[in-house]
Amino acid sequence: MNHPDLEMEVVVERLHALRTELLEQSEASRGSRDTVMLDQTSVGRLSRMDALQGQAMAKAEEERRQLSLRRVTSALSRIDKGGYGECIACGDWIDSRRLERDPLVLKCIDCAE
Repeated sequence: MNHPDLEMEVVVERLHALRTELLEQSEASRGSRDTVMLDQTSVGRLSRMDALQGQAMAKAEEERRQLSLRRVTSALSRIDKGGYGECIACGDWIDSRRLERDPLVLKCIDCAE
């Protein structure tokens, strides 16, 4: 049974919207993660370093987005199985306000500490 205090249709809609947003952000930032190609004869060393640093930051952002996408998929799976809102550590219901704030949380506040 999913969390009794939440409207699952609203949660599912919110999770799908979050997934769409993450996928759009991923697509929009694709170019900034590509290999840095600079003409070393016309671009200074600091510019190359800035470009490489920007690429590294874009890759780290993408890793965080991919983690969030996996968490969204996991939350939707828990809804399908009827276990959404249940703390994975103790089995109690996660406070509905906590889930409304972040629908991806896995633990109640006591177990999260």
